[in-house]
Amino acid sequence: MARSIYLTSVRSGGGKSTIALGLAELLSRQVERISAFRPLIGAPGEDSILTLLTDRYRIDIGPDECFGATYDEARALVADGRREELVARIVERYHEVERRASATVIIGSDFDDAGETRGGLSRELAFNARLATEFGSVVVPVVDGLGQEPAAVAAAVRSAYYDVEDLGATVLAVIANRVAGHVELSDLPFPAYAIPEVPSVSAPTVAEVAEALHATVLAGDEASLNRDVHDFVVGAAHVPTYLEHLTDGCLTIAPGDRNDLLIAAGAAHVAGEVSVAGLVLTLGEQPDRRAMRLFNALNTGLPVLSVTTDSYTTVAASSRIEGRPSIATPRKVEAAIGAFEAHVDTGDLARRLQVSRSARVTPMMFEYELLGRARSARRRVVLPEGTEERILRAAEILLRRGVADLTLLGRPDDVSRRVRELGLDLGDAQIVDPLTSPLRDEFATEYARLRARKGVSQELAHEIVGQPNYFGTMMVQCGHADGMVSGATHTTAATIRPAFEIIRTLPTVSVASSVFFMLLADRVLVYGDCAINRQPNATELADIAVSSADTAAQFGVEPRVAMLSYSTGTSGAGADVEKVAEATALVRQNRPDLLVEGPIQYDAAIDPRVAATKLPESPVAGKATVFIFPDLNTGNNTYKAVQRSAGAVAVGPVLQGLRRPVNDLSRGATVPDIVNTVAITAIQAAGKE
Repeated sequence: MARSIYLTSVRSGGGKSTIALGLAELLSRQVERISAFRPLIGAPGEDSILTLLTDRYRIDIGPDECFGATYDEARALVADGRREELVARIVERYHEVERRASATVIIGSDFDDAGETRGGLSRELAFNARLATEFGSVVVPVVDGLGQEPAAVAAAVRSAYYDVEDLGATVLAVIANRVAGHVELSDLPFPAYAIPEVPSVSAPTVAEVAEALHATVLAGDEASLNRDVHDFVVGAAHVPTYLEHLTDGCLTIAPGDRNDLLIAAGAAHVAGEVSVAGLVLTLGEQPDRRAMRLFNALNTGLPVLSVTTDSYTTVAASSRIEGRPSIATPRKVEAAIGAFEAHVDTGDLARRLQVSRSARVTPMMFEYELLGRARSARRRVVLPEGTEERILRAAEILLRRGVADLTLLGRPDDVSRRVRELGLDLGDAQIVDPLTSPLRDEFATEYARLRARKGVSQELAHEIVGQPNYFGTMMVQCGHADGMVSGATHTTAATIRPAFEIIRTLPTVSVASSVFFMLLADRVLVYGDCAINRQPNATELADIAVSSADTAAQFGVEPRVAMLSYSTGTSGAGADVEKVAEATALVRQNRPDLLVEGPIQYDAAIDPRVAATKLPESPVAGKATVFIFPDLNTGNNTYKAVQRSAGAVAVGPVLQGLRRPVNDLSRGATVPDIVNTVAITAIQAAGKE
């Protein structure tokens, strides 16, 4: 059983950041707490991959603690013949970090001594293999496939395995990164994977180019500066020729006095002819204020940079800039993890690691497990709010991570223009206009049939199903999508009313309901119903409890159900208490397999010390995971109080009891909220099947 994974490049480079992210993502689904470590760094607090890992995976050991020594310290010790002292110091620092976590990702050194060899192997590789052995780590050698023929990459993978094994280390798998074309690795007697070159990972952002060139930003906000730069185009010709050479994702470099090229690039971008990343104006020349005013009036959203160097020098410097995942480039992070998960058998790696899975579901484990399960289910989810920025940003993450196939509703021109303005890549998303789709007639006929008793005519049905939420719900009803997520700009009623009219509830439940997954600092709780049913009766409350327990179990939370009241046991009386007592009895009668307690107060349900006083023999008191509130007023206020006061993340509301999954978003939903909700919807859809 390995507690740590050691990444090492066989030669310099290789893109270890992508592999480190992928392995950290894998471990975060298995254990409560992960850590990161680097044997050698440039300077404390300046290592971008350590900073990224500690931030993304909420590692409570700062990046200035997660290393063994600096390169300068290492060089000085080696020069003095004190290599063993260096190794001992690194091992000691590693164990200080390793003791504070369940599993550790170690990113090997980049000490540039590849020219010094021993037996044909670089000292760099021998040094890292030695440390991995001292740490008790399994090793993942990383082979850089950039610019290599597939046969050469396969040979390098085989050589990497045996080189590391010969050095006495244990190899978990070999990963070739940034490869072009198909690399045949299936015939090797050890696990090996090839990750293709992903332009959105290696391409620099406009912000990275601006920093490297010491540029002044004349126009552009944070979002526009995060555009990926896939090409550089020098503006030296007249406008017609210049336009022919513009490519998607290009950063155009031109003298600052070429106002004609500034306007031409902006117009081409707005017209949809090409999606430009931005412009760099050289020679320290500022564009004419009238030209700049016209450019701004085009509302291109494009960044404009100014540099003092000439175009040739600027192009030469720009071509050497390489992007990498960091805390400042979240889109690259998602693209890197998506590439890793798409091309590495993470299930097989997890089995080979044999890391003991935590018995408790932590918030981080819950969130990352959602994405993993949804990716394995891979269902189609329809998003009616196809031009909303948060929806589009979430859609890019979902597609890059392979979480779900997506259908966006809206006019294709409007959606495409918004995607272009935001600099996103939604190439695999389906875009459907409810007003012009050939499905509209089919949906109108079906909706008129379903609502015939309500007097809905074919003509009225045709008008109704042209509305995005009704069209999306009909896609789910008629099998064109597996689930729907809406509510970023629509009210809860506008989202769930079509579902109640069209999809309807399961025959086994008396009422549809909802839960919130409450992600607290140290656990995940389930609250129901906090969004739909105002005053459920005892039968409905029992159904809500059973549905909530089943939802909890479906998402990895062991259900121990607390039927909440202002009274615990028989300590109080009144109609409200009697309703909860009756509902508890119905749950026990209908689902004897569930652990349920009620009536019970919240403190007795969650606090073992209070439970020991009030209900010492209860298997639920003090350990409840599913909290059923007696009415909407209590539930809604409680979830919001816990969310705001305890800093909990509330994921939901997740609707339950429907024949097919439709989920509502808060109008204040963030991009991560949307990603989580789509993943939940995909998992629900797979469960229905």
